[in-house]
Amino acid sequence: MERPGMDSDADPMDGPDPELAATMGFSGFGKKARTFDFNAMFEQTRRTAVERSRKILEEREKETAEKEKELGNQHDSVNLTTAPSRTLERIPSEDSESSESEEDSSDEELIGPPLPTQGTETQETEDDELIGPPLPPGYKGKEEEEEEEEEEEEDNIRVIPEGHEVPSLLIGTHAVSALGLDPSGARLITGGYDYDVRFWDFAGMDASLQAFRSLQPCECHQIKSLQYSSTGDVILVVSGNSQAKVLDRDGFPVMECVKGDQYIVDMANTKGHTAMLNSGCWHPKIKEEFLTCSNDGTVRTWDVNNDKKHKGVFKPRSAQGKRVIPTSCTYNRDGKLIAAGCQDGSIQIWDRNMNVHTKFHCRQAHVPGTDTSCLTFSYDGTALASRGGDDTLKIWDVRQFKTPLNSVAGLPSFFPMTDCCFSPDDKLLVTGTSVKKGGGHGKLLFFERETFKKVYEIDVTDASVVRCLWHPKLNQIMVGTGNGLAKVYYDPIKSQRGAKLCVVKTKRKERQAGTLTQDYIITPHALPMFREPRQRSTRKQLEKDRLDPMKSHKPEPPVAGPGRGGRVGTHGGTLSSYIVKNIALDKTDDSNPREAILRHAKEAEENPYWVAPAYSKTQPTTVFAEVESDEDETDDKPEWKKRKI
Repeated sequence: MERPGMDSDADPMDGPDPELAATMGFSGFGKKARTFDFNAMFEQTRRTAVERSRKILEEREKETAEKEKELGNQHDSVNLTTAPSRTLERIPSEDSESSESEEDSSDEELIGPPLPTQGTETQETEDDELIGPPLPPGYKGKEEEEEEEEEEEEDNIRVIPEGHEVPSLLIGTHAVSALGLDPSGARLITGGYDYDVRFWDFAGMDASLQAFRSLQPCECHQIKSLQYSSTGDVILVVSGNSQAKVLDRDGFPVMECVKGDQYIVDMANTKGHTAMLNSGCWHPKIKEEFLTCSNDGTVRTWDVNNDKKHKGVFKPRSAQGKRVIPTSCTYNRDGKLIAAGCQDGSIQIWDRNMNVHTKFHCRQAHVPGTDTSCLTFSYDGTALASRGGDDTLKIWDVRQFKTPLNSVAGLPSFFPMTDCCFSPDDKLLVTGTSVKKGGGHGKLLFFERETFKKVYEIDVTDASVVRCLWHPKLNQIMVGTGNGLAKVYYDPIKSQRGAKLCVVKTKRKERQAGTLTQDYIITPHALPMFREPRQRSTRKQLEKDRLDPMKSHKPEPPVAGPGRGGRVGTHGGTLSSYIVKNIALDKTDDSNPREAILRHAKEAEENPYWVAPAYSKTQPTTVFAEVESDEDETDDKPEWKKRKI
């Protein structure tokens, strides 16, 4: 019998060519290789598998029908109207052993893949002919794909922790330009245009939400960036001056970068920055290294243990080779790449160990002349998101860095540090929008990473949204606004710790009389006349101490009359204040001083009070000069006394 797929003319036992055998000196080369027709073999196998599976299904249908009749009263709830699958559960009976052996034998005889358990009726016609092969396992219709897309959108929305909002952390009236959370999520630091850096401890705060420390580390310079190191023990402070600072967790200075020489042309030969800083961040793996960029056209790396000189210098250049100013800088997730967004609209990426030439660059990433406010890498390290000053948000593939994967326009940005960040699951991209005063509400927008479709938005406040931070461990979103507020969004189920710790705490009541109490000293061997009474109730003791002017520090009453002991008297108690008061209250017209004085002449003669009584005995008689007429004056007076006309 011929095997299917073999050539009938070819004999597998035929030897080699006799001439070749005689030449080589031996009789043969072995057996001839067999040839197979795989299409015919596959078709034959499929037909046999279909026939055998049909026979097995018919036998199982008969068995189940008989068992239904026998055990119908006991198992009314069992419904076996459909064709049983290959993994049908056996009903315990007396012939269980025999049935199991039959199943094992049938399983052994089954060749090829089993028929699908569902949809067998649709694949069989009345003549029991198979209509086409079964659908592949990954096949989905249009309706199923649409349903899956809707489910994905719902899942993305559920991930966003927007269910609850912590009452705003009042920072001031100026914009919140910097936010930072430590890796554990226990502390939050905020900085703004009012030069202050505030420290917030979620575990130590109550519902009043008061910062436990506030300081001005850079004097009168705006705070541009704040970030905890990878270990959370130090903080990088980047301000409007040329020297970045490193503080510890409690705000005490650890290190300050050196200032460079501004008269040297080549910035690589200076020891530090010579112009205002724009941004900075920590290395994700090395806890002692951090990065800064400045208006002097350089990006520098620093070591905390060496404040005398920078560690490395990167100089971004334009297409013409001229110096450009970097406005933002960052490391990638493993710290091997350094990226900088520049004012000419370019994004330039260097290898951390090669600071001369860029590894990737895109000259037309954003509109030239705008400030790229933020660069951030995704958690998987393959994508880079950029927030441009041209009101756009773009995402790039680092491996193909010529054109963006997706882009969204129409997102206003008025601040040079407007943020964008990835969600912890790397599926969403978040950024904020800016508004003018009285122009509406600033919003927090959520976009899908793959399609850049807007999934959700949050109306934050009637001011611009400057900073946004999504902590991966807490699953909470921190937002800094342009009117001096910092808001925290969390979900009571999906979020952990962080703001949830301080919201549930009640405000502490201020004990006004708490400082009035004195320590109670127990002296058991003191005499009864010197023994202090035992305190029975704190409240009664507080009320008693309140009545005591010494213990309650009762302020002294105002001085009546003239001042004494260095204290100023009450109003009108002294002569000068009395006179000033009367002069101020006197409404008489003193335009003619002579008439004002003579008005009291009669009263002074009748009732002398001030000057006349003292000279009553020694005062001479007043003699007034007689007034003569003008004619007498002209005749009697000498020539030199006469009035000249």
